[in-house]
Amino acid sequence: MEWNSLPWGEWTESHVSSWLKSIGVKETYIMKLFEEEVTGPALMELHEKYLRDAFEMKGGQIQLLLRKRDELLKAGPQKPKEDSSTKRDASNLESSAVSTPESKHKVGRSSPEIEKEPISKAKENESTLVNASLSISEYRKFDKHDKDFKYVKHRVLPPENGIENMIVPCHEYKSLEIAHKLEQKKITVKVASEVLRFACGCMNMRSNGTIHFGVMDKATGIYTHGEIIGIPVENQDSFVDALDYIEKCFKGSTHHQSDARSCIRNPKFIEVIDKEASETTWIIEYDVVPKARVVKDKLYCVTIPKFSEKANKVIYEEKAPYHRVGANTPRISEDGLIHFIQGLRDKDQHREEAELSDNQTASDCREDQKRKLSILLTCGKKYMDDSLFYIIVTNKLQQEHLENINFLTHMNIFCVFDFDPDSKTSGLCEKYKEHHATNLHFLHDYANDCGLSSANIINRLQLFDRPSWIFCNGRNDYLGGEKPCDEKTWIKTKKKQLKRTVSVICNEILPPGSFVVVFLLMSQVEQPLVDTFHEFYAEMNGRDDLAIISESKENYKKWSSFAQVSCSMAALKEISIVEMPMSHVDATIQSIQLSVSRPTRSLPVFNKGLCFLKPVEEDKINSLDIVSVDQCDDTNLEILDQDKISNIEKYFYQGGKIDWMNLWLADKKHCGEVIQRDAYRETNNILEDILQGNSAKRSIETVNICHQAGSGGSTVARQILWNWKAKLRCAVVKQSHEITTVCEHVVHLREYEERDKNSCLPVLLLLEDCNAEYRDDLRRELGNAITTKKISASVLCFILLICKRSHDPERMCRALPSQTVAVTHKLTDEEKTLFSKKLERLKLKFEPEFILTFVLMSEGFQTSYIEGFVKNLLDNIDHSSLITRLIRFVALLNCYVQDSYISVSHCEASLALGIQVERIRYHAFENSLSEQARLVFIHLKESTSHISSIRIIHPMLAKEILVQLSKTLPQSEIAMDLLQDKVLMCHRFGRDEFLKFIRVLFIRRNKKSRGDSQDSSFSPLIEHVSTETGGIEKAVDLLKAAYTSLGKDAIVAQQLARLLYSNTRFEEALHWAEKAKSILPYDTFVLDTLGQVYKWWFYHMHDTLDKQELPPEKVTEIIDTALKGISAFRASEKKPKKEHVSMNNSYYGEVDVGCRLLQLISAVDVFTTKDGKSELMKYLLSDYIPQAVEKPWERFHGQLKGMNKSIYHALECISEDLSYFQTDISEEEEELDTREPEQVHNPRKWVTRKSAVYAGFFCYIPDIVSPMHDYNNSEMDTHTESSGFTRQMKIYQLGGGNLTTILSLLLDHNAKRSGRKLEAIIGMYPENLKKEDLDQTELVNFIFCQIALACALPGSPKLVSLQKLQDLSRRFNRGGRHTPAVSALFLLSILFWPEEPRNKEPDSANGQVLMSAIDSLQRLCELKIKHLPPRKSRIITHFFLGKARGLSRIVHRSQIEKHIKGTLSERNLKWLGGEVFKTPEVVQLLQRVDGWTENGQLLVQGATKGSKIRVIPLYKASLPNANENVTFCLGFSFDGLVAFDIKVEE
Repeated sequence: MEWNSLPWGEWTESHVSSWLKSIGVKETYIMKLFEEEVTGPALMELHEKYLRDAFEMKGGQIQLLLRKRDELLKAGPQKPKEDSSTKRDASNLESSAVSTPESKHKVGRSSPEIEKEPISKAKENESTLVNASLSISEYRKFDKHDKDFKYVKHRVLPPENGIENMIVPCHEYKSLEIAHKLEQKKITVKVASEVLRFACGCMNMRSNGTIHFGVMDKATGIYTHGEIIGIPVENQDSFVDALDYIEKCFKGSTHHQSDARSCIRNPKFIEVIDKEASETTWIIEYDVVPKARVVKDKLYCVTIPKFSEKANKVIYEEKAPYHRVGANTPRISEDGLIHFIQGLRDKDQHREEAELSDNQTASDCREDQKRKLSILLTCGKKYMDDSLFYIIVTNKLQQEHLENINFLTHMNIFCVFDFDPDSKTSGLCEKYKEHHATNLHFLHDYANDCGLSSANIINRLQLFDRPSWIFCNGRNDYLGGEKPCDEKTWIKTKKKQLKRTVSVICNEILPPGSFVVVFLLMSQVEQPLVDTFHEFYAEMNGRDDLAIISESKENYKKWSSFAQVSCSMAALKEISIVEMPMSHVDATIQSIQLSVSRPTRSLPVFNKGLCFLKPVEEDKINSLDIVSVDQCDDTNLEILDQDKISNIEKYFYQGGKIDWMNLWLADKKHCGEVIQRDAYRETNNILEDILQGNSAKRSIETVNICHQAGSGGSTVARQILWNWKAKLRCAVVKQSHEITTVCEHVVHLREYEERDKNSCLPVLLLLEDCNAEYRDDLRRELGNAITTKKISASVLCFILLICKRSHDPERMCRALPSQTVAVTHKLTDEEKTLFSKKLERLKLKFEPEFILTFVLMSEGFQTSYIEGFVKNLLDNIDHSSLITRLIRFVALLNCYVQDSYISVSHCEASLALGIQVERIRYHAFENSLSEQARLVFIHLKESTSHISSIRIIHPMLAKEILVQLSKTLPQSEIAMDLLQDKVLMCHRFGRDEFLKFIRVLFIRRNKKSRGDSQDSSFSPLIEHVSTETGGIEKAVDLLKAAYTSLGKDAIVAQQLARLLYSNTRFEEALHWAEKAKSILPYDTFVLDTLGQVYKWWFYHMHDTLDKQELPPEKVTEIIDTALKGISAFRASEKKPKKEHVSMNNSYYGEVDVGCRLLQLISAVDVFTTKDGKSELMKYLLSDYIPQAVEKPWERFHGQLKGMNKSIYHALECISEDLSYFQTDISEEEEELDTREPEQVHNPRKWVTRKSAVYAGFFCYIPDIVSPMHDYNNSEMDTHTESSGFTRQMKIYQLGGGNLTTILSLLLDHNAKRSGRKLEAIIGMYPENLKKEDLDQTELVNFIFCQIALACALPGSPKLVSLQKLQDLSRRFNRGGRHTPAVSALFLLSILFWPEEPRNKEPDSANGQVLMSAIDSLQRLCELKIKHLPPRKSRIITHFFLGKARGLSRIVHRSQIEKHIKGTLSERNLKWLGGEVFKTPEVVQLLQRVDGWTENGQLLVQGATKGSKIRVIPLYKASLPNANENVTFCLGFSFDGLVAFDIKVEE
């Protein structure tokens, strides 16, 4: 809570510090008072002697503090301004330390409380209020003329004062608020009277003094005492001529007049900065310097001039001596004159001593600039590391400066605001780029006109990857038109851009306290540079974390005179390093940098030597965190003290992620060793086997580390990289980068400084918690790169070390045992011994509660131990406190959302922590935590967004804390409290990440495929809440709240609709599905959900229907619901695929509803009679309408009669897509998919089953298709007599209706059984196919059945020759208006592939058919995949070209699969790595085809001489770059011809 919201009696040291800062006390004294624990009550007891003796405080500062303290006492005890319900929200409003003058006056003049009080009291309170809000200004340096010095309007000078030590000037103010409007002569007289009286008093007191005109000399209702207002000066002569009255007014001897001339300096006109003023105003100051040699033994008298309005002339008061009494200059009374004269000798002596002392002491004591610079740049730490970012603001550097900027190359620079337009060619940018790569930007690049999230801005500008060099005033070398401009033009065109850039950086990208802004004033200061200071000062809420370095004092003076608009001179001085040569700055900063100056790092090379990796080269491959041979060797151990080493070690054992520094310190024996678990040795052995060639030789190898969360899997992976860094090139992938970029960088790392591409060390690449899609895509890109570069297939290039979390690592290990290591919480006996000994050693250094994760691990994370620990931890916790509330929120997120955290900024907002004074603020959050929170929270810095954040030290601990805390407050209420917390949900910093976690909390489902323990229908939180009392309603309320809190999120609305229809609340589900649709009208998942609502509504109505009697009227409403579902699914099918793309969800739904609806209709009374089946067929397949249904179903007849065709069409569409594409779906789609498990994981089986169900409604045949049934000729003959439609349906029912169902028969491991089924299907077709008028689809299916039968039972009597099939298929190519179906074109590409020897002229007619079919296939496929993402558009290859002849040359994929050994994962890996085509059985089976490469394409000889056929390589980059003769294995897909295992002919 802020100091002004509490009575002073309740102030802590921090509140007192904030108050002292607000009244203008110097920072050094504030820190001393804070260290002495001066609280509110202690503040009231302070007195002058204590302040002077204990703190060596100067008189002016003492007077200021005590006077303001006394005003505080007079004002009485303060009342809190807000009720308890609004305290926290108000305290989180981001406030600036500097207010505008207008806002100050509005507060001071219009407060209703002031208006109601008596005038005198109102004035007093008003004055106090204004005093508290206005900023203190410093005086101009006494008796010095500084042309750059300026005052700022509405700043307040210290109170007028009396004599202190004769050298320190006393001050007197005169406002001339009204008098300045007088005519010139009157102004001159008025000024002369004030100056001469003041000067006479100072000369008699032997004290220096300054009288200021344009400064308030008393408080009014508008202004406070000492406030700078300034006056317009039309003619400076009025003030200069005032001194001409010296000769007229200093009566006595002539030397008195010359003395006055000597002591009174000419007026100094200091400009007052006022942004709102239309005219320039000034402060006029007269310094009085009564030197001892001039005034010794003299008493001065003066006659004060006054202008008489009556006489219209100047008159003079009687001659009188004056002196200073406090802040006034009265006459010396006659009674006191003798005593005063007697005291002059003492005054003269004191003056002489003061002048002598002043001459011996330098006016500016030399401060410890090294210490000051260190504190400014490290925020008080002993050294500079990567924990802080630096923003550099600079103008042009001279050549001598550029020789001394090495310190910049070792700083963690976030961005540079460069005002030098030649910096890229001859300035700082050019010099810096010799050491590091940078991204060059302009101010407008930071414009966020499109409303991008901070994450998108970071990605677009590649922030955090390398420094962003922002050219603030254009570039002379840039051809794009960004030329430099003068000050006025800059203010008009670029000042707004600067403001926006600074705002984006400070408020959306970098957290408060995570960066320091350093201003390098290396040349003449101009207004744009000062504007940059104003913007940073305002956005950073004051001067915390700002530093100014200026080698030139003159540059600094000009700078400070402009900068004081935002920050007082005293405050500027505190953050400025002035007159320190850049060479000294360079040496000083390098001495506190944790990394010593090393120009390069080392990498191993193939010949067992080392090469240097230059920083600028490393920056170019910034998607990798490279582990060098000499990693961390550049650490400056002189400044890395034992406390820092202990903190690094403690952080790891508390639960933090292992850092390279941990391993380096352990290697160097600066801390204890890091335990190597058994999994480390297992992984190491696998790597050694790979490198020694004991396993199959692949270009890309994979080693998997599957680990339970918090079991040390990441530590094992990093230990592997650390210990192999001298033998392999090792790196960690930063997954925020595009895969193509990562691939490019990995290849560059492998080949760096190597001569032979085939003789390079492999790259060991760590991928942590990446999804399967990312892993496979990276592997594919790397494989393409290997082929492109013509690297031998037997050369090991890359080893992917995949470190992935899993609920059941041992199950994942069994799936691929040769390449997978499991890491679990359970320790082996040997590991228990190691951990036990290590724990005893650690307990000697740390308290057990500060290495909690290691303690828990040593106990093997036993459930009983964790339960007991958490119970003891929470025993005395205050459940009503904000800290406990925060623990609940963090536990909730950590329990359900992997890698979740809450930013410290969010936590400070939640705990209502206000802005603290200076460096104190960094400990405010830690100090605010309860003992329990300190034990379970761990700080971390998120690697992608660099947010300082917290999480609970271990996931298992988070889960148990949530379980035990939810006994007093259910998880539903915790989640609801989180969603309704506007401070957290609306907190703008780090908002994108926070809301992402909230969204995942309500959307992400558990999936076994991702390593979860089981599949879930909804997010685990929603499923848990559903088990609470009244759980479904609570879950619904939660999702409603999430929908609102996440800004009307359509996907949350979709999940809510799913939850509602899953619990038979269909009307509400419909409402939310419609809402989701209104937000994302083109999203296929959202549109499909609308159909799902109707589908499950229909299912519910159908299942609860009493089916004993079903008149048509009884099912009308049910049919209506079903048809609405079908209509919704069809609408989804027709929408353009813009958002998510899932090819056939809605077709699945349409088939499901259609089949169930047919089942319902067939059960209606009218269709259950003896002739009911026939009646139903007539109704569905003709214009006939039974009388019983004519009226009740009058709205549905058209739709019902079209169901046969619509279901058939939907099945065909599903089949076509399954024929085109592989069926895996992305993790994102898994969250949104509404299909049933079989539809997702085994769609081909589902299509086969549904095809049989669908066809069963339209035909009836005996159940002769049992697996054990032997088919006889008489049964076959019976089937051949079926009518056309019935035959189609029977074929459909047996599995011969489309390509998907036909090829699914080949997946049966019993080839004989699948062959018999195919023979049965073929037996359904008429014998004389040429005479029978089969439609195109039937003919396609017949030919596919023949090909499938040739694969299953090559000797079957039902087979016909290849020549006959070619003749039949020519019908597809007869031309006409209709293009053949894609399945027909696919058949033509297979059947007409030539089998003639190479020396024989190919059949031109057959060749034309082939080329036409391939061209059409490729064109149609391009249209098909146009809007699909790469993963969804992966084509499946069904057949390969074999060495046999006739139909036997067509080899199905299943025939190859049976020769590949291993688990499913291992077989997939062999397909991916191309090993399949090196298997001896496959080599014998497949025919290699000759071709050549030309202009990046793979071609084979066409049908006629000179013609060419394009073949698509499976991996587009696998073709050799040059024009080469090649051979390859040929595959047939719906994309045309596909080439596998391409080899250049020797």
